[in-house]
Amino acid sequence: MSLCMGCMQEIGSKTICPACGFDNNEKQQAPFLPYGTVLANRYIVGVGVDTNGESTRYLCYDKQTGDIAIVCEFLPTGLFKRGEGETAVRVNYENRNVFSKLKDDFVSYYKTLAELRELSALMNVHNIFEENNTVYVIEENEDLIPFEEYVRRSGGSLEWDIARPLFMPVISALEALHKRGVGHYALAPKNMYITASGKIKISGFATENERKRGTPLKSQLFSGAAAPEQYEDNFPLDDITDIYGFSATLFYALTGHLPKSAPDRLKDSRLLMSTNTVKKLPPHVVTALANGLRVERENRITDFDELRSQLSVAHTAKAIQDEISRTASMSITRPDSPRKSKVGMSRVSIVIISAAATAVILAIIGVFWLMQNPLSSVFGNINETVPSTQSTEWTGPTIPNYVGMSYEEVVKAAQDNPSITILRSFSDEYSDSIAEGLVMEQSPAAGSKINQSDSIYISVTVSKGPQMRELPAIEGQTLDQVAGDIAAQGLLATAEYQYSDKYAEGRVIGYKSQQPGETVEYGTNVVIIVSKGKEETSQPQE
Repeated sequence: MSLCMGCMQEIGSKTICPACGFDNNEKQQAPFLPYGTVLANRYIVGVGVDTNGESTRYLCYDKQTGDIAIVCEFLPTGLFKRGEGETAVRVNYENRNVFSKLKDDFVSYYKTLAELRELSALMNVHNIFEENNTVYVIEENEDLIPFEEYVRRSGGSLEWDIARPLFMPVISALEALHKRGVGHYALAPKNMYITASGKIKISGFATENERKRGTPLKSQLFSGAAAPEQYEDNFPLDDITDIYGFSATLFYALTGHLPKSAPDRLKDSRLLMSTNTVKKLPPHVVTALANGLRVERENRITDFDELRSQLSVAHTAKAIQDEISRTASMSITRPDSPRKSKVGMSRVSIVIISAAATAVILAIIGVFWLMQNPLSSVFGNINETVPSTQSTEWTGPTIPNYVGMSYEEVVKAAQDNPSITILRSFSDEYSDSIAEGLVMEQSPAAGSKINQSDSIYISVTVSKGPQMRELPAIEGQTLDQVAGDIAAQGLLATAEYQYSDKYAEGRVIGYKSQQPGETVEYGTNVVIIVSKGKEETSQPQE
């Protein structure tokens, strides 16, 4: 049997695989295993799938089962040598102790993963063995869709009702890892996949030596998803670190983009979330994202129970309501006292108990909601019920009106109220009525009440001005002047040069394909013709 090293399908005598197009005449470059290497007299090694500072993963064929799998080889960058065509790892003498310690950590880590194979979100580990002076791990190879592709296919972002059942098992998987003393520390869209049955699978496993700065390994951190502490030398990683990565990945799923990198957020911690996204998400989810992505560890969600609770507050409140309703129902059907009239008392009891149960339900749900979701009054429309003797008009502080102000003015104004955080929409929007650079929309709306104990998140959308822009008159002007005028219209310009008897060198002749006064879309690149001056003609010699 002859296998394609690119996809592990049988190809017979062919060298170019008809299934995947892989050229099997190629060689896998050192220090990676040569194509066709057989491990444990069972696994045939194919093309490399990915690599980091700690290990390399290859496609492989299991001769015993006939399955295609993944083999992960412990291969710490800079600590070994392996020549072209060789399989054995030669550890640098000066690095032998470090190599041995890191290898032990690698084995221990994957043994822990192997014990958790019942968790749906984790890749299954089938085998761990030593060979070639290093360690190999055999992982299950499933038919998976990259999570980033899944989000793109879903229109660029996921609805909360879709994302919630996908991500909740991930919390359980991370919680199980940390209970055994290890973490993932690289939760990111690139390390997530969707199975054929619509479940999430986590990939990208490595020891914490690979997931922080200051270790003997070259660290692999995923910008936007790695927590701030991972950029510090040898900072201890824990569940709070994975909560940041989880929140960043969920943020990506719901918005279509990751937060800024942690080093950038240490300078400006604001999150970019469009107004439309804020509007369509439940307020408690926005709160949970903000709390899970705090750059200060002491202000971040600290454990997985709390993370799960903040993301599930509405469902928990419903569960409380259902339980109280069930208990009230049991009370109603309880036999009446023999001293009372059966018919008369049962009707009265039903009315009284039903009213009491309703009051208890509303009170408990209200208290629970406010405790778990301090932003509910900002992002939701809550109609308070007050006695008729009290005024229903709110006399306390309210959300300021930022519409019509520049974004810089909004940020400066918000600094006067430390409870307010401004979130700028990830993409600005066109407006025929609001000038470019000014806030055109905000959520919550101006005038919404503020509870002084709340942290308030206000999403603003900045205007890009009209979508269609008028081309300015440019004929006869200098190139610098024209470039400035075109840029002021939100347009781009490319210059072409030609001789002109009318205009001096460096003066603009006009547009190549348009006329002044025409309208083109914002961001359009227009071509302008610039004079090279008069063309010199050679005089015939006498």
